[in-house]
Amino acid sequence: MVENYENVSVSTKMNVYFDGKVTSYGITMADGSTKTLGSMQPGEYRFNTAAAEVMDMYSGEFEVKHKDASEFVAMSTPCSFEVAENSYFDIRVKSITGYCCSYA
Repeated sequence: MVENYENVSVSTKMNVYFDGKVTSYGITMADGSTKTLGSMQPGEYRFNTAAAEVMDMYSGEFEVKHKDASEFVAMSTPCSFEVAENSYFDIRVKSITGYCCSYA
């Protein structure tokens, strides 16, 4: 996982979800690809996907459940997981969690 992104453009518009408990900023890489970089406060959330995504989780404690899974799975940071297009994942955040979402 990357610790620093270089030669990027960062949007100053904050993306705010779930009453401010999840926030992120859009970043555009030198090659034109986009990501969001943000944080999640403790809580339970569902994220729907249009495009496939890779979630890089940098810090925090959480459990994740994919669309077709029956149970949540605890994960240790740093880690990554993939989410299919036109899908969703549920996440139970137990401590403030930093993430970067990359879009396919």
